[in-house]
Amino acid sequence: MHEPPLIGWLLVLLCAAAGVYCLGRARTGPAGDREDARGEGLMALGMAAMALPASAVTPPEWSPWLFTALFGAAGVWALVRRHLHHAVGTFAMAYMSLAMAVPSAHMNPAGAMGAVEHAGPGGVPLLTGLLLAYFTVYVIAAGIRLAPTGVPTGVRAAESGPEGAGAQAPGDAGPSGVLRACRVAMGIGMLAMLLTV
Repeated sequence: MHEPPLIGWLLVLLCAAAGVYCLGRARTGPAGDREDARGEGLMALGMAAMALPASAVTPPEWSPWLFTALFGAAGVWALVRRHLHHAVGTFAMAYMSLAMAVPSAHMNPAGAMGAVEHAGPGGVPLLTGLLLAYFTVYVIAAGIRLAPTGVPTGVRAAESGPEGAGAQAPGDAGPSGVLRACRVAMGIGMLAMLLTV
Protein backbone atom coordinates (compact mmCIF):
# COMPACT_ATOMS: atom_id res chain seq x y z
CA MET A 1 0.00 0.00 0.00
CA HIS A 2 1.06 3.62 -0.47
CA GLU A 3 0.04 5.11 2.88
CA PRO A 4 2.50 6.97 5.13
CA PRO A 5 4.30 4.62 7.57
CA LEU A 6 2.41 5.90 10.66
CA ILE A 7 -0.96 5.26 9.02
CA GLY A 8 0.27 1.87 7.85
CA TRP A 9 1.32 0.83 11.36
CA LEU A 10 -1.98 2.08 12.83
CA LEU A 11 -3.86 0.01 10.24
CA VAL A 12 -1.70 -3.02 11.05
CA LEU A 13 -2.45 -2.68 14.79
CA LEU A 14 -6.17 -2.08 14.26
CA CYS A 15 -6.64 -4.95 11.82
CA ALA A 16 -4.41 -7.39 13.72
CA ALA A 17 -6.24 -6.70 17.01
CA ALA A 18 -9.62 -7.16 15.31
CA GLY A 19 -8.40 -10.35 13.61
CA VAL A 20 -7.08 -11.91 16.81
CA TYR A 21 -10.29 -11.07 18.67
CA CYS A 22 -12.49 -12.45 15.88
CA LEU A 23 -10.50 -15.69 15.65
CA GLY A 24 -10.79 -16.04 19.43
CA ARG A 25 -14.57 -15.62 19.11
CA ALA A 26 -14.54 -18.25 16.36
CA ARG A 27 -13.28 -20.77 18.91
CA THR A 28 -15.27 -19.75 21.99
CA GLY A 29 -18.29 -17.79 20.75
CA PRO A 30 -21.85 -19.00 20.14
CA ALA A 31 -22.13 -21.60 17.38
CA GLY A 32 -24.11 -19.24 15.13
CA ASP A 33 -21.39 -16.57 15.25
CA ARG A 34 -18.36 -18.80 14.73
CA GLU A 35 -18.33 -18.89 10.94
CA ASP A 36 -18.80 -15.12 10.65
CA ALA A 37 -16.12 -14.51 13.28
CA ARG A 38 -13.71 -16.84 11.45
CA GLY A 39 -14.27 -15.01 8.15
CA GLU A 40 -13.89 -11.59 9.80
CA GLY A 41 -10.71 -12.71 11.59
CA LEU A 42 -9.01 -14.04 8.47
CA MET A 43 -10.00 -10.93 6.54
CA ALA A 44 -8.63 -8.66 9.28
CA LEU A 45 -5.31 -10.51 9.37
CA GLY A 46 -5.07 -10.26 5.59
CA MET A 47 -5.75 -6.53 5.83
CA ALA A 48 -3.00 -6.23 8.46
CA ALA A 49 -0.54 -8.04 6.19
CA MET A 50 -1.42 -5.80 3.23
CA ALA A 51 -1.12 -2.63 5.33
CA LEU A 52 2.47 -3.31 6.42
CA PRO A 53 4.49 -0.24 5.40
CA ALA A 54 6.92 -0.93 2.56
CA SER A 55 9.62 0.93 4.52
CA ALA A 56 9.47 -1.73 7.26
CA VAL A 57 9.14 -4.86 5.17
CA THR A 58 9.92 -5.08 1.50
CA PRO A 59 7.29 -7.42 0.09
CA PRO A 60 8.28 -9.81 -2.69
CA GLU A 61 7.18 -8.78 -6.18
CA TRP A 62 4.69 -11.65 -6.35
CA SER A 63 2.91 -10.79 -3.06
CA PRO A 64 0.18 -8.60 -4.66
CA TRP A 65 -0.67 -11.48 -7.01
CA LEU A 66 -0.86 -13.87 -4.04
CA PHE A 67 -3.16 -11.46 -2.17
CA THR A 68 -5.30 -11.07 -5.29
CA ALA A 69 -5.69 -14.84 -5.66
CA LEU A 70 -6.38 -15.45 -1.96
CA PHE A 71 -8.90 -12.64 -1.56
CA GLY A 72 -10.53 -13.49 -4.89
CA ALA A 73 -11.02 -17.11 -3.78
CA ALA A 74 -12.36 -15.93 -0.41
CA GLY A 75 -14.80 -13.63 -2.24
CA VAL A 76 -16.11 -16.48 -4.36
CA TRP A 77 -16.52 -18.61 -1.21
CA ALA A 78 -18.42 -15.76 0.48
CA LEU A 79 -20.72 -15.49 -2.54
CA VAL A 80 -21.37 -19.23 -2.46
CA ARG A 81 -22.22 -18.92 1.26
CA ARG A 82 -24.39 -15.83 0.49
CA HIS A 83 -22.42 -13.57 2.82
CA LEU A 84 -22.68 -10.46 0.66
CA HIS A 85 -20.80 -8.07 2.96
CA HIS A 86 -17.89 -10.52 3.24
CA ALA A 87 -17.94 -10.92 -0.54
CA VAL A 88 -17.77 -7.15 -1.11
CA GLY A 89 -14.95 -6.87 1.45
CA THR A 90 -12.86 -9.68 0.02
CA PHE A 91 -13.36 -8.53 -3.57
CA ALA A 92 -12.35 -5.01 -2.46
CA MET A 93 -9.16 -6.47 -1.01
CA ALA A 94 -8.53 -8.42 -4.24
CA TYR A 95 -9.07 -5.20 -6.21
CA MET A 96 -6.60 -3.28 -4.01
CA SER A 97 -4.06 -6.09 -4.36
CA LEU A 98 -4.47 -5.99 -8.13
CA ALA A 99 -4.08 -2.18 -8.09
CA MET A 100 -0.77 -2.70 -6.23
CA ALA A 101 0.39 -5.30 -8.75
CA VAL A 102 -0.60 -3.44 -11.93
CA PRO A 103 0.65 0.13 -12.40
CA SER A 104 -2.37 2.40 -12.66
CA ALA A 105 -1.24 3.78 -16.03
CA HIS A 106 -1.91 0.32 -17.49
CA MET A 107 -5.46 -0.07 -16.16
CA ASN A 108 -8.38 1.00 -18.29
CA PRO A 109 -11.83 1.88 -16.85
CA ALA A 110 -13.01 -1.70 -17.38
CA GLY A 111 -10.10 -3.01 -15.32
CA ALA A 112 -8.40 -4.76 -18.26
CA MET A 113 -4.82 -4.23 -19.34
CA GLY A 114 -4.12 -1.50 -21.87
CA ALA A 115 -2.52 1.94 -22.01
CA VAL A 116 -4.87 4.66 -20.77
CA GLU A 117 -3.88 8.28 -20.27
CA HIS A 118 -6.45 9.26 -17.63
CA ALA A 119 -6.12 6.46 -15.08
CA GLY A 120 -5.41 7.87 -11.62
CA PRO A 121 -3.30 6.58 -8.75
CA GLY A 122 -6.25 4.77 -7.13
CA GLY A 123 -6.83 2.00 -9.65
CA VAL A 124 -10.10 2.43 -11.53
CA PRO A 125 -11.61 5.67 -10.14
CA LEU A 126 -15.26 4.64 -10.60
CA LEU A 127 -14.77 1.29 -8.84
CA THR A 128 -12.74 2.90 -6.07
CA GLY A 129 -15.49 5.50 -5.61
CA LEU A 130 -18.21 2.85 -5.44
CA LEU A 131 -16.26 0.87 -2.83
CA LEU A 132 -15.62 4.03 -0.82
CA ALA A 133 -19.35 4.83 -0.89
CA TYR A 134 -20.29 1.28 0.16
CA PHE A 135 -17.90 1.17 3.12
CA THR A 136 -18.80 4.72 4.21
CA VAL A 137 -22.48 3.79 4.36
CA TYR A 138 -21.64 0.49 6.08
CA VAL A 139 -19.47 2.13 8.77
CA ILE A 140 -22.06 4.83 9.50
CA ALA A 141 -24.97 2.37 9.64
CA ALA A 142 -23.06 -0.17 11.75
CA GLY A 143 -21.77 2.57 14.03
CA ILE A 144 -25.30 3.85 14.62
CA ARG A 145 -26.43 0.33 15.52
CA LEU A 146 -23.58 0.15 18.07
CA ALA A 147 -24.64 3.34 19.83
CA PRO A 148 -26.68 2.98 23.03
CA THR A 149 -30.41 3.40 22.51
CA GLY A 150 -30.86 5.66 25.56
CA VAL A 151 -33.02 3.18 27.48
CA PRO A 152 -31.32 1.83 30.62
CA THR A 153 -30.65 -1.91 30.51
CA GLY A 154 -32.62 -2.54 33.71
CA VAL A 155 -35.71 -0.81 32.30
CA ARG A 156 -35.39 -2.77 29.05
CA ALA A 157 -35.10 -6.06 30.96
CA ALA A 158 -38.10 -5.19 33.17
CA GLU A 159 -40.22 -4.29 30.14
CA SER A 160 -39.38 -7.50 28.30
CA GLY A 161 -40.02 -9.75 31.29
CA PRO A 162 -37.88 -12.52 32.74
CA GLU A 163 -37.24 -14.14 29.35
CA GLY A 164 -35.70 -10.88 28.04
CA ALA A 165 -33.45 -10.32 31.03
CA GLY A 166 -30.48 -12.07 29.42
CA ALA A 167 -30.95 -10.57 25.94
CA GLN A 168 -28.41 -8.05 24.76
CA ALA A 169 -29.52 -4.75 23.36
CA PRO A 170 -27.90 -3.30 20.25
CA GLY A 171 -25.85 -0.79 22.23
CA ASP A 172 -24.64 -3.22 24.93
CA ALA A 173 -20.89 -3.80 25.21
CA GLY A 174 -20.97 -7.57 25.60
CA PRO A 175 -18.96 -9.99 23.45
CA SER A 176 -21.27 -9.68 20.44
CA GLY A 177 -21.08 -5.88 20.79
CA VAL A 178 -17.28 -6.09 20.63
CA LEU A 179 -17.53 -8.30 17.53
CA ARG A 180 -19.75 -5.67 15.89
CA ALA A 181 -17.25 -2.98 16.93
CA CYS A 182 -14.49 -5.02 15.25
CA ARG A 183 -16.53 -5.02 12.06
CA VAL A 184 -16.87 -1.24 12.24
CA ALA A 185 -13.11 -0.91 12.87
CA MET A 186 -12.39 -3.13 9.87
CA GLY A 187 -14.73 -1.01 7.74
CA ILE A 188 -12.82 2.10 8.79
CA GLY A 189 -9.57 0.30 7.96
CA MET A 190 -10.98 -0.62 4.56
CA LEU A 191 -11.84 3.05 3.91
CA ALA A 192 -8.30 4.10 4.85
CA MET A 193 -6.80 1.45 2.57
CA LEU A 194 -9.02 2.42 -0.35
CA LEU A 195 -8.00 6.06 0.07
CA THR A 196 -4.32 5.12 -0.16
CA VAL A 197 -4.37 2.59 -3.01
